[in-house]
Amino acid sequence: MFNKLEFIKPVYSLKEIPSPRRPEIILCGRSNVGKSSFINSIFNRKNLAKTSSTPGKTRSMNYYNVDDKLYMVDLPGFGYAKTAKTERDNWAKLIDEFLEQSGYVSLAFHLIDSRHDPLESDLHLNMLLREIDLPYIVILNKIDKLSQSEIALAKKKITNFFPELSYGDNLMQFSSIKGTGKKEVLSRISSLFYK
Repeated sequence: MFNKLEFIKPVYSLKEIPSPRRPEIILCGRSNVGKSSFINSIFNRKNLAKTSSTPGKTRSMNYYNVDDKLYMVDLPGFGYAKTAKTERDNWAKLIDEFLEQSGYVSLAFHLIDSRHDPLESDLHLNMLLREIDLPYIVILNKIDKLSQSEIALAKKKITNFFPELSYGDNLMQFSSIKGTGKKEVLSRISSLFYK
């Protein structure tokens, strides 16, 4: 599993999606939620995805080839106020079009910072994923920054926003620092694509 990993290219429109088409796992969430660190952690590669301390830096859909079996697609982060509204609107439009038209997305990992309530854009994304009937897993990220009681509270609070979530099924916790949740994420990917 994961013998070949490579960054393919940034994609700014649906016409630029690489071929051959393959099943896609998408990563989505607010800016600075830790998607690049998530990619580097699960694939055990330090700089496969470029991390940045500047929120809103990912402005394209970034395609990664995984073993010539699937693509991991890092979608632009949303909700970062310092980005021009027109650009934020363009990202939202690109993401919506991609989700509705791709036809190749097998699973979405929706990353949410465990320290904060979901944004309005998180609620919109969740609604869209359910509308198009796309399997998704909410990842409570950065849990290394919380105590055990705060983690328990974060799990409880997230189900107030998304009652359909069930821990261990479509809700997981993750820390790229400590590796928490990595085994569970890899197991889910393996069960889908490495039978």
